[in-house]
Amino acid sequence: MEVKALTKFARMSDKKVREIVRQIQGRNAAEALEILKLVPRKSARLVAKTLSSAIANAENNNGLSAAALTIKSAIVNQGVAFRRFRPVARGSAHPFKKRTSHIQIVLSDGK
Repeated sequence: MEVKALTKFARMSDKKVREIVRQIQGRNAAEALEILKLVPRKSARLVAKTLSSAIANAENNNGLSAAALTIKSAIVNQGVAFRRFRPVARGSAHPFKKRTSHIQIVLSDGK
């Protein structure tokens, strides 16, 4: 059985989150959560929050144990980019983007 969790509009660039997600692909869910707790990055905290939500969905909604779950897929998509402007010389402004991402984690019990 598959269980999903989705975090939308996470205030972090999708490239930065994908670096962390690549490390946990195919691992046991509990083991991946322990790995994420040791990584000192904001993106690791966002992925850990989504992973713990997926584990909670599996336990509460489907009655599965956390020890039997593996990460089937972890996908990070680009979200909307908030457009902001920074003042520069001579009274003009340069645009820049504050990027967001959507994190989707799918857990499977192997059946």
